Amino acid sequence: MLNFVFVNQMLHRIFKIVLRVVVVFVILSVGMTLLFRWIPVPLTPLMLIRCVEQKTERKKIILKHDWVDIENISPKLQLAVVCSEDQNYLKHFGFDWGAIEKAMKYNEDGKKLRGASTISQQTAKNVFLWPGRSYVRKAFEVYFTLLIEIFWTKERIMEIYLNSIEMGNGIYGAEAAAHYWFKKSAGNLNKDESAAIAAILPNPLKYIANPASAYVTKRKVWIKQQMSFWGNQLDYDKYNDDEQTETKHDSKKQ
Repeated sequence: MLNFVFVNQMLHRIFKIVLRVVVVFVILSVGMTLLFRWIPVPLTPLMLIRCVEQKTERKKIILKHDWVDIENISPKLQLAVVCSEDQNYLKHFGFDWGAIEKAMKYNEDGKKLRGASTISQQTAKNVFLWPGRSYVRKAFEVYFTLLIEIFWTKERIMEIYLNSIEMGNGIYGAEAAAHYWFKKSAGNLNKDESAAIAAILPNPLKYIANPASAYVTKRKVWIKQQMSFWGNQLDYDKYNDDEQTETKHDSKKQ
């Protein structure tokens, strides 16, 4: 009887501790998400991890990262990354279920693993988490992806994405990448240069934007074709307007 009471008390204490940890985590994570809705992201876990790797390997520590507002990032680069990484970006709420299903079928065939991460997922991973493929990290990625979709606009997600992701060895964000690869600011990137940067995103430590390899050149040509199909512009308001129109139409029916 005493053992049962002791075990019950221990379980109750553990439950209370876990509950407190969960509550604190939710409060902190929501708070950080709200904070980054308004202020720039100064550093990401990946930036720190890369610095540690460079230090461990006795290499020169390189960390180039200059935050710029989305108004100072070429619209062509914004469109290029959508065409390259996530063509349903403006339509989905963080997850592209069609792409996930295709990736799962592709991976079941035993071929080289293919990802299906959206720009929202990549942003959540880069800002809040560490690299990896574990189920625990993926679970956190889903959680933070939902948070940023709830609290940030699509423009804000894109702004943080293009200011945070890795675009070369020690190169993070559009401004640093534009200066590193093309000796100009992010706002002055043309279509070809934007496509080149977007083309290296799957593996920015391996691929080179300028001078582009045969593989990167092939990807760049495809990305520019997709940009043309999009009318060479990214309209953030288009789908919002469509949703409002549908809502008004449904209201009239009722």
